[in-house]
Amino acid sequence: MAAYLQWRRFVFFDRETVREPSGPDGAAAKPFALPPGIAVCDSGRGSLVFGDILCGAGRCGLPGSRWSRGCSAGESWALLARAGGSSGLGNAAAFRCRLCLLSNKTQSAAGCVGAPGSGVALQNFQAYKLRVTHLYQLKQHSILVSIGEDEEGINPLVKVWNLEKRDGGNPLCTRIFPAIPGNKPTVVSCLTVHENLNFMAIGFADGSVVLTKGDITRDRHSKTQILHEGSYPVTGLAFRQSGKTTHLFVVTTENIQSYMLSVKDYPHLELDTHGCGLRCSSLSDPSQDLQFIVAGNECVYLYQPDERGPCFAFEGQKLIVHWYRGYLIIVSKDRKTSPKSEFAGNEAQNSDKQVLNIYDLCNKFIAYSSIFDDIVDVLAEWGSLYVLTRDGKIHMLFRKNLFEMAINLAKSHHLDSDGLSEIFRQYGDHLYNKGNHDGAIQQYIRTIGKLEPSYVIRKFLDAQRIHNLTAYLQMLHLQSLANADHTTLLLNCYTKLKDSSKLEEFIKTSESEVHFDVETAIKVLRQAGYYSHAVYLAEKHEHHEWYLKIQLEDIKNYQEALHYIGKLPFEQAESNMKRYGKILMHHVPNETTELLKILCTDYHPSGGNEGPGMLEGKKVNSEEFIPIFANNSRELKAFLEHMTEVQADSPQGVYDTLLELRLQNWAHEQDEQTKEKLHNEALTLLKSGRFKTVFDKALVLCQMHNFKDGVLYLYEQGKLFQQIMHYHMQNEQYKKVIEVCELYGDQEACLWEQALSYFARKEENCKEYIAAVLKHIENKNLMPPLLVVQTLAHNSTATLSVIKDYLVNKLQKQSHQIEQDEQRIQKYREETTRIRREIEELKARCRNHCFESYSESDSECPTCMPENRKVMDMIRAQEQKRDLHDQFQHQLKCSNDGFSVVADYFGRGVFNKLTLITDLPSGKTATTIEADLQRELLIHSKRST
Repeated sequence: MAAYLQWRRFVFFDRETVREPSGPDGAAAKPFALPPGIAVCDSGRGSLVFGDILCGAGRCGLPGSRWSRGCSAGESWALLARAGGSSGLGNAAAFRCRLCLLSNKTQSAAGCVGAPGSGVALQNFQAYKLRVTHLYQLKQHSILVSIGEDEEGINPLVKVWNLEKRDGGNPLCTRIFPAIPGNKPTVVSCLTVHENLNFMAIGFADGSVVLTKGDITRDRHSKTQILHEGSYPVTGLAFRQSGKTTHLFVVTTENIQSYMLSVKDYPHLELDTHGCGLRCSSLSDPSQDLQFIVAGNECVYLYQPDERGPCFAFEGQKLIVHWYRGYLIIVSKDRKTSPKSEFAGNEAQNSDKQVLNIYDLCNKFIAYSSIFDDIVDVLAEWGSLYVLTRDGKIHMLFRKNLFEMAINLAKSHHLDSDGLSEIFRQYGDHLYNKGNHDGAIQQYIRTIGKLEPSYVIRKFLDAQRIHNLTAYLQMLHLQSLANADHTTLLLNCYTKLKDSSKLEEFIKTSESEVHFDVETAIKVLRQAGYYSHAVYLAEKHEHHEWYLKIQLEDIKNYQEALHYIGKLPFEQAESNMKRYGKILMHHVPNETTELLKILCTDYHPSGGNEGPGMLEGKKVNSEEFIPIFANNSRELKAFLEHMTEVQADSPQGVYDTLLELRLQNWAHEQDEQTKEKLHNEALTLLKSGRFKTVFDKALVLCQMHNFKDGVLYLYEQGKLFQQIMHYHMQNEQYKKVIEVCELYGDQEACLWEQALSYFARKEENCKEYIAAVLKHIENKNLMPPLLVVQTLAHNSTATLSVIKDYLVNKLQKQSHQIEQDEQRIQKYREETTRIRREIEELKARCRNHCFESYSESDSECPTCMPENRKVMDMIRAQEQKRDLHDQFQHQLKCSNDGFSVVADYFGRGVFNKLTLITDLPSGKTATTIEADLQRELLIHSKRST
């Protein structure tokens, strides 16, 4: 706890009473005074807002410095303002405002008298029929929230005013609703509104707090509920926003609580068991971490949403507490003249003296202290404080420019860097406003690291202040606090000033001292035309792409760019050659080709930039660089031939492209010797065996360029014999057609037939070739004679002499064949007649034998039955073996495991020889038995039929 009496006192503020403008006769201006009855006021959004407890409310804005007053006493009143001199106002000229009066009377603007020629008119309008009790002017929106009464009794109404919109000349009232959510009558004690317009809280004397959530300017977009209920009057409310978390501080005469509004059900926490009087609480700014300030009679306490913070011992009954730009403002009763009051700290007697103290909590000193007569409230706007007293006077407190003393004081009290930076900023603003730009920039430089640079930069963007801006940006870079935009701006300053020496000094620092974004600097220098400086930065800091872009696109130094690529590591050399290869090939083709040869075989950076893993050379896919040679066929051929010589396993695309290139050169060559050489090169490449997997592509290339030998070679390699013959047929090479048939006719017999059809359709004399074909057809018997005759019938020049020999030989062979066939037929007929005779004899003999044996039927002869059964068994065994053999062959072909099939059938006896052992009848030899068996078989077959 720190006692304020121990704090040092400094006069950092001056006090002046706001005066009316001087009259036309030069008379001294008298103090300006508001009408009586002003009881509530607020400030924000460039305005001072006043309200009377008898009439209404008013709003004061500030466009000028001359004041005039109109309207007689007891009527509605207004303040007018216009631009002009400062006659009669002195330092109060800073009080530039306009006033809008909210009243229960309807005096028109014409009833208010302005200064001559001011051109400023102000109107009165009715806010409530009885009185205004509370005002809240938002700081970031032109929204005013008021609470007042339209009828007698406790029935307060909330009205929301949009001060930027008009309704019949008056501010637009966007919403009206009762402050009390139910029918329970109670007095409104305090009001607060969140700056995001989504929360509004109203405190009551009965200890309840009503929360409105949603758009407070519209009825249908908001919802009102009772947030807090208690037994003690609510004396203070304040919203605290931290990130996405919203808290509401609620202070009563007996306790302090914190509600979290960002969570459902609004959980709350009691922070302390003592409270404060009305208007004795406030919320600090971020310099004090948005702490809730509660002023008791003995101490001032600071609170976070979840705990109590530090406290300060400031004695005296507190009447008003505010926070202004790092200062705590406390209005308290003079202990020498007034007793303490329990509640409603602003209800002091008119004769009471009150003390206004301004405390600097960070530096522990009193910045201002003064005694006033009955203060209504303290307002802060336009960089000054305005103290409204009960007699209607307005006292302005504005800060004195004691910056050197403030700096020394801060240093002696070991003020932290944030506090010092704020003093330097204010000092810089003061010097800037006086026109001392050189001095101001020195103070702003001392804020680097604490003050947002854009605050300073915006002040010095004018061309006449470019030197000051350059100094500030230089220091910003030296402290490594510059971003890309700052670098861009500084380099633009150098280029605008054409200060090459400073520019070189800036960019040619050692690597350890670089305090700017190099890439941004390169872009700016390039855009400004400082190519040498840009190239220097790009090379020094290894921005390879920018180096090459500038060399190739701006400076046009292709040789240097190619040399630079050759010094790069493998991956970067590869990527840059792919990007810039075409332009390099166009301007330096030979050197580019040589670098590509190295890059595709065994690359090592020429600048010695080899890393630990670069001892073994790397190589890229040569096929990927072929498009670079789009308009350089000579270099492309040299590159491809080099790759095929040093790397036999080059990608297929290399060989395909080389073949196409050689065929193109061969097709367009006019010199016979050179054409023959190119012919041999192309054919040699085809025979290299590199086109087996791309046979079709190679064939298409040869056909496109009419490369005959290549086409025939590929046909032969692909065993496309018919295509070979058709190729010769198309070129009418008759001998070649015969040669193809002789070479490949054994593999494809249809070649002779196609050759005969081909020659048959030729009108010219082809007898020699037809005869050769017919001779081969006759020897191999490839076609029927009739088909041969029909085929040759298409040739009008083919006479009978062409096929005479063929037909004679064919007829002789057929006659001889007929004679042989007739002899065989006669022999078969005689043999058939003999066999039939024997069958009849056997039938007759068998019937007599069965009859003598007294058999009832031929098929059941007792004598023949044993023999027949043996024969039938033999037949069935043979049939079964035949079926098993067929089945075995089928399964053996279809099975994946042939050995298992063989083993299975071996076990079933398929491979055993069937032998039937029977007793030989007496008197019969084996030969006789066999003959009888055959006979019996015939007899049995007959009976079965």
